[in-house]
Amino acid sequence: MCCLGSDYNYRMASGPSTASKIVNVDDFGAKADGIIDDSEAFEKAWKEACSSQTSVTLIVPNNNIYHLKPLTFSGPCQSDIIFKIHGTVKASNKMEDYGEDTRHWIVFYNVQNLRVKGGGIINGNGRIWWINSCKFDKTKPCKHAPTAVTFYECKNLIVSNLWLKNAQQMHISIQKCVNVRILKLKVTAPGNSPNTDGIHVTGTQNIRIRKCVIRTGDDCISIVSGSKNVEATDISCGPGHGISIGSLGAGHSEAQVSNVFVNRATFSGTTNGVRIKTWQGGSGYAKNIIFENILMKNVTNPIIVDQNYCDQDDPCPQQKSAVHVSNIIYRNIRGTSSSKVAMKFDCSNTFPCQKIMLQNVILSTQQHQTAQASCINVNMPVLPNVSPQCSTTSIL
Repeated sequence: MCCLGSDYNYRMASGPSTASKIVNVDDFGAKADGIIDDSEAFEKAWKEACSSQTSVTLIVPNNNIYHLKPLTFSGPCQSDIIFKIHGTVKASNKMEDYGEDTRHWIVFYNVQNLRVKGGGIINGNGRIWWINSCKFDKTKPCKHAPTAVTFYECKNLIVSNLWLKNAQQMHISIQKCVNVRILKLKVTAPGNSPNTDGIHVTGTQNIRIRKCVIRTGDDCISIVSGSKNVEATDISCGPGHGISIGSLGAGHSEAQVSNVFVNRATFSGTTNGVRIKTWQGGSGYAKNIIFENILMKNVTNPIIVDQNYCDQDDPCPQQKSAVHVSNIIYRNIRGTSSSKVAMKFDCSNTFPCQKIMLQNVILSTQQHQTAQASCINVNMPVLPNVSPQCSTTSIL
């Protein structure tokens, strides 16, 4: 069984050609003095770059901090753009600056052949949002907080060599994009910062995430409905909640995720390692997924499939429908679990997990004692060189 089918022909443009025009935000009035808002200068610089008839490089200079209110950089543009962030862009810390749209800070919309890189910093300045989150303070109402950077309906996109830190909520969201490369990102936020996913992939096809270090308060990488042909390689994760497919099927919705390949990842002190989570009552599928060559270091739930996911205080009622989970391979996974149950398959009564295969999976407790596995409603052959083996089992 192979996860990535023959249609996984990742076709990425070779990237924008050498830029013949330079656009510098300082030339459009950016002050970078820590007091004046530089949003208008960035808007003017983008308008100039987007209307250029030749390839263009938009530069955010080094050794400067630019304070920005919410911005949308819209296409389509006349030519390829390299957006070089050498310095720091920092979000406003005034919640009122976001107006009615509290879900976005920086948005790139409908742009083709875009590179965002430069070695600089994107700082979401998120603490004011964290302390007002219901997950941080249960006396607060539950509200959305902005995603730091959203790429929406972009094609042939490269994001590389940047440090994203302290997002208001998610750090990067790749939404409804095609042909994406994410390379050599550093993503950091405190381990107790709520909902600060590192890289969120939704409705996107043909995306490769490589050589990233992600240390946040939520999923290092989250992959949700509509995503197909997703590859994550050489990922360092922790703290955080691991790499998650889902949640899927919330609110009786239909979800589809397929052809996911996670290769060479290290999880250190995370809540989860590799996780698939689906709500009861949903429909659709999560299928053709490979997790391989993975090291777990003191991970609470190294391997977990939860078809009864319930992210609320009140118990979730039993439902008959479920998102189907099938064709999942776990291969060459080693390391330690901080809990006794290192492997958990909590699958649906009506739609059990199908064609689950473990090969060369050895997990022990942190004290190097034999761990346990719990396997409910899962179709999985018992193979040698797998530890722990299922102890609580209901195979249908």
